[in-house]
Amino acid sequence: MFKNHPKGLFVAFFSNMGERFGFYTMMAILVLFLQARYGLTEAEAGTYYSWFYFGIYALALFGGIIADASRKYKFVILLGIIIMLLGYVVMAIPGNPLPITLVGLFTIAFGNGLFKGNLQAVVGQMYDNPAYSKVRDSAFMIFYMGINIGAFFSPFVATGIRNWFLRTQGFEHDGSLPALSHAYINGTLEDVTKFQELADKVSGTVVTNLDAFSENYLAAFSKGYNYAFGIAAGAMMISLLVYIIFNKLLPSVKKLVTATGAEKPKAKANVTSFLLAAGLMATTSFIFYFLMDDIALGMAVGLFVGFVAILLQISTKEERPSVTALILVFIVVIFFWMSFHQNGLTLTFFARDYTVKEVAPFTNIFFNLESILAFIGTVAGFFMIFRKTTTVRLIGGAMFLVFGALTYYFVSGYPANNPIAPEIFQSFNPLFIVALTFPIMGIFTWLRSKNMEPSTPKKIGIGMLIAAFGFVIVLVASIGLVSPHELQYVDAAGATKFNPVPDTSRVVPYWLISSYLVLTIAELFLSPIGLSFVSKVAPVRFQGLMQGGWLLATAVGNKFLFVGSYFWGKLDLWQLWAIFIVCCLLSAIFIFSILKRLEKATQ
Repeated sequence: MFKNHPKGLFVAFFSNMGERFGFYTMMAILVLFLQARYGLTEAEAGTYYSWFYFGIYALALFGGIIADASRKYKFVILLGIIIMLLGYVVMAIPGNPLPITLVGLFTIAFGNGLFKGNLQAVVGQMYDNPAYSKVRDSAFMIFYMGINIGAFFSPFVATGIRNWFLRTQGFEHDGSLPALSHAYINGTLEDVTKFQELADKVSGTVVTNLDAFSENYLAAFSKGYNYAFGIAAGAMMISLLVYIIFNKLLPSVKKLVTATGAEKPKAKANVTSFLLAAGLMATTSFIFYFLMDDIALGMAVGLFVGFVAILLQISTKEERPSVTALILVFIVVIFFWMSFHQNGLTLTFFARDYTVKEVAPFTNIFFNLESILAFIGTVAGFFMIFRKTTTVRLIGGAMFLVFGALTYYFVSGYPANNPIAPEIFQSFNPLFIVALTFPIMGIFTWLRSKNMEPSTPKKIGIGMLIAAFGFVIVLVASIGLVSPHELQYVDAAGATKFNPVPDTSRVVPYWLISSYLVLTIAELFLSPIGLSFVSKVAPVRFQGLMQGGWLLATAVGNKFLFVGSYFWGKLDLWQLWAIFIVCCLLSAIFIFSILKRLEKATQ
């Protein structure tokens, strides 16, 4: 896999696995933890979730500035790993009040800001070497695949730890119970019958005191998530050790020098430039606050506008075409991540509230770690049978038989109905990334051999079209389902009463799995390719800054995540998904309209 690539790719590959493990742990359980622990609504939890992911990416701009100014990329990366580790330790402590939890989230985001963009910049620096430049796109796809191996395991681990702790307290898992427990405590649950039924089921006995049950179940549920955050801290420790031991294989960047050996002067932004940027930021913030009563969103968009203004001012005439091309791509990135990262927000709500709670034995293969690993081994062995090398074919045949038998053993042991957890759906995206990276790379390689490979900007545009189709799938699944706003009403006393989602409005998990499959293909067309585009087009002295700019655009997109949670209880489900379909289609149209300009920048 690492053939024809520098050894430093191996270091980046494994150093990032711990960060991805923590990232996907957060994506799988953060909003569920916030709701279970603090009784937040979907809109409130979505606000904190979007702020967290905004911080993760926006602070990468800060990290990029530090690394570009000091040229000590490797040290800044190390500092980021340590700070992230401390943040996960805070999240692992049970019983924290909400402000302390928010401090922990900010600490993780700050460390990630120092780490993420600069590690990507270092990967790009390795491929500035002409000996490796031709495999830059494939390098970023390998890097992207590698960091998702840790992401695949994290939802299983988080769910396993949570369920284990629930059992130690005498409970089984049911994803709808935390919301019902909070509603019961607050006196907003209309019908207690369903709540009583579920409480009896997860307790294994008749519950006579629903007040005590509610308090105990919520405490056990949220504490189980705290221990899952502790596992993420352990994964960060492993990444820290790998990086400390092997970071010497990564390139050390020195100060830029001219042909005469003198240090290359940096272009300076004058006072007018910064005043212009500040004015644009303030104006944008005011506009969004006025239109949406959301100063936070205004700050996010204002920060991006100010970044663009400053960048255009400090870039030289020669650098400006490249900078402008990157800014245009950044705009598209905003709408992609606003849509794609609904997987940790509204798509997680859909998994919890609108997907069946129990599945048949075959489907249960994909919701248990041991059986899905056996199934993966079976599929891998099957494809190895068709390789040209005899040894590989024999190994593939053996794998197919052994892992196939193991899969059958697991399936035959499952009962007719098997409970599934909504968090596990977050494992499908990294699984599909690992499974599809090499086939898609192979398609690109074949097209390159025929001189038919799409340009990097065209791949991004195609990715946006594919993303739109991913949301079409979940839209179709939502037709005819009762929407969240139909399950609540205001009674005569003015109190809002809630009802659980009826079982008749729950769909089979394959709808959501299919949506994740298509969205993953879109991600592979856009995210690693986009990172490659940034490293290829960015002016030399802006490498860290432009990677930070990519992540800043991602941050703004993540701040817009609240659109999904805000409309969750206000629109029909199909209308909600239509918002993201339209965003993806308009972004694709925009990319194709400026395609020639973007392609010129890569030449």
